Amino acid sequence: MAKVTVHFEDKNIASRVLEGEFKGTHILDLVEDNGMHLSSNCGAVCACSTCHVYIEEGEDALKELTDREEDFIDRAINPTLESRLGCQCEILDDDAEIVVRIPDQSSIIGHEH
Repeated sequence: MAKVTVHFEDKNIASRVLEGEFKGTHILDLVEDNGMHLSSNCGAVCACSTCHVYIEEGEDALKELTDREEDFIDRAINPTLESRLGCQCEILDDDAEIVVRIPDQSSIIGHEH
């Protein structure tokens, strides 16, 4: 069983721990399917950077970073070496242990929450 811990830079949103069989699921979908919000202005097709997240642990349990994703990460707000796009972070292992930090979404144009 995989374990995904989701932290938020917005201190008004509590961290969540999700456990289950998530192989083949993208971080964006996992977050949204569990009542949390992560912007995705392009509709999850790797054409923007609004679903930018930080993978603090468990990068090796995710699909490898592509050149296209890296190009869009460069356009994200405050990218770091831990930056990924939630729409591209496919979980590869049902025993994964992943820690994700979601940047503050309030400054993103099209932010709906």
